Amino acid sequence: MYRLRPDLAVVSTVDFFPPIVDDPYTYGRIAAANSLSDVYAMGARPIVALNVVAFPTKKLPLSVLAEILAGGAERVAAAGAVVGGGHSVCDDELKYGLAVTGTAKPSEIVRNGGARAGDVLVLTKALGTGILATGIKRGAVDAAEERAAVESMIALNDVAGAALVASRARACTDVTGFGLAGHAAEVALASDGVRLVFDSSSLALLPGTARLAEAGMLTGGGRRNRDHLGRRLSLARELSPVLAAAVVDPQTSGGLLVSLPERHAPGYVSRLHDLGVRPAIVGRVEARPRRSSILVVVE
Repeated sequence: MYRLRPDLAVVSTVDFFPPIVDDPYTYGRIAAANSLSDVYAMGARPIVALNVVAFPTKKLPLSVLAEILAGGAERVAAAGAVVGGGHSVCDDELKYGLAVTGTAKPSEIVRNGGARAGDVLVLTKALGTGILATGIKRGAVDAAEERAAVESMIALNDVAGAALVASRARACTDVTGFGLAGHAAEVALASDGVRLVFDSSSLALLPGTARLAEAGMLTGGGRRNRDHLGRRLSLARELSPVLAAAVVDPQTSGGLLVSLPERHAPGYVSRLHDLGVRPAIVGRVEARPRRSSILVVVE
C-alpha cells in the first residue's frame, strides 16, 4: 500500500500459478480472479492489471496462450479494470497470473490485523477447491462437481470486498494457499492477543469435497499447511477427518474471511445474500489465554 495523498492510496499485489483445469480459457479466468482477490480483501478497487506469464513454447501452441489471456482479460473487465500489458518468459512449466494495482481511501483500507475479542467471523465462499482440483486431475469428479468448483473459483470477491467498510470490518484476508486455518492464523498473529475459533458445523464444503477427502484425494499443500501450523492449530477430537482436511486445504480463489463487530455481521451477510453471494457466519474471535500458542481453534 502506498499513500499518494491524504484521500488516495494505491495497493499492489501479484499472484500466479500452474493450471488446475484443462481448459485454457477457464484457467485464465480462475487465475485472474485469484489475483484480484488480494485487492478486494483490502477494501480496494482494482484499476489496472499486468499479465505475468511463463509459457512452454516448445510444448504448446500459442493459441493456448491466447485463450488463457482472453480468460484473464474477461475477469479483469468484469472487475471494472483494464489489462495494461504484462510480461512473458519461456519456461518448461506453464504459469499465469496478474500483477494488480488498485485504489482506496487510506482511512478505509482493511488490513489482515485488527480483529478483536467479541468479533464475529464471516466466510464468503465454501471450502474444498484444492481437494477438488486433485480430483479433477485424477478424473474422479463428475461434471456437476467440477462446474460448482469452477464457478466458485471464477467468482470475484468484489461484492464482499466493497461491503467491508460499510460493515465496519476490522480485519480481512482472502483464503488461498495457506488454507482457512493458515490464513486465520495470520489474522490472529497480526491482531492483538486473540485467537480465531471456528464452528465446524457452519463451514460449507463444495459439492464432492467430502467424498473425495474420504477417498484420500488430499493435497500435499494441505499436509504442509497442517505441519506448518503445528500446535498453533487446535482441532476438536470429534472433528471429522473430512473437515480436518478441509480447513488446511489450499484454496484457489477462495472467499474472504472477515472479522467484524457482532452487531454488524447480520447486515453484512444479508447485504451479500441480496447481491447473490452466499456467506456464512463461521465463528468468533476470542482473547488468547496468556502463554497459549494456539491461534486457531476448530470446534
